[in-house]
Amino acid sequence: MKNYILVLVMVLSFMACKEEQKTEVVETTEEMALNYKSFGKEIIADDAIAAKSIAEHYKAMKVGDSIDSKMTAKVAEVCQAKGCWMKLDLDNGEQVMVKFKDYGFFMPKNIAGQEVIINGKAYVNEVPVEELRHYAEDAGKTAEEIAAITESKKTYSFEADGVLLVEE
Repeated sequence: MKNYILVLVMVLSFMACKEEQKTEVVETTEEMALNYKSFGKEIIADDAIAAKSIAEHYKAMKVGDSIDSKMTAKVAEVCQAKGCWMKLDLDNGEQVMVKFKDYGFFMPKNIAGQEVIINGKAYVNEVPVEELRHYAEDAGKTAEEIAAITESKKTYSFEADGVLLVEE
């Protein structure tokens, strides 16, 4: 019995003196932390749905329907008068017209092509000719292009209370 205890003590002593090598596994992610510039109500980027997903919701909606939503999309166009609206691409050839709640904030005019996250109400709207012409004028369209607008249009719209602009 003494021999077993002596052997056990020696093995444990040997193992305790042995230099232990630890291999540390470090996982790296290719996703960089994104920085945002905030406009309007402070929002967080979490839970934003992709533009492609919101496009499916819009297809199922009728004029007058609305849903609370947070989405991420690319800016296609911004009001060149003062940044009071923007159009976002829905990744299916459609666009959504974004206005800002109570005109409480405006977006920079030079952000076309950049990614944004918007929070607020998505809805389907029938836009009258006069309003369509006003937007065309704000966008810097020519007099001929503005005059060519002769019919109201069903549009996908969004009233944003907060926007995060991905800083590049």
